[in-house]
Amino acid sequence: MRTRVKICGITKPEDGVRAARLGADAIGMVFYEASSRFVTVEQARKIAAALPPFVTTVGLFVNAAESEIRRILVQFSLDLLQFHGNESPEECEKYDKPYIKAIHMKEGVDLLSAEKQYRGASGLLLDTYKEGHPGGTGERFDWKMVPDEITKPVILAGGLTPENVAVAVNKIKPYSVDVNSSVESEKGIKDLGKVGKFIQAVRLADN
Repeated sequence: MRTRVKICGITKPEDGVRAARLGADAIGMVFYEASSRFVTVEQARKIAAALPPFVTTVGLFVNAAESEIRRILVQFSLDLLQFHGNESPEECEKYDKPYIKAIHMKEGVDLLSAEKQYRGASGLLLDTYKEGHPGGTGERFDWKMVPDEITKPVILAGGLTPENVAVAVNKIKPYSVDVNSSVESEKGIKDLGKVGKFIQAVRLADN
């Protein structure tokens, strides 16, 4: 099965369009004000409106208030929600939207238990744990922590680069890979050369 690619932290319509043309399956937009990649609803609308068909729009939230998420969803229809904080399954399932749940990979994490806990999730996004940083650290975790027995789709994140993503795909066989900081020229601005190399490396690994 082909490995999907999500390019996260898109802040400009032109970056979203070019990423999609290079083969990105999903575009992530960050609705977390503490992030340097934060987008407003108006920015997100412009990004989504520019995208070609069949590209999934993903909204990333970190411990957001229910009222804030609903405010955004009333104004802008996302395809998929990404919960990247300490949200419970009940909190994730309030919105009648498919969602993925980020699991912060640190010592003692039991992914098989997380899979049962978030049984309603479309997939689990595995990201590097770093205290005080909900994501986008640019650091990878030990891939040996991912058990072979996991059955829910795995979205692998955390420190993936154009240079190491093929190894990750071959080792983990994830449903999807998710990249942000390693394909940027500066925070929030994508380097399309790096995006292209990243996606090309994934496609070569699939073959």
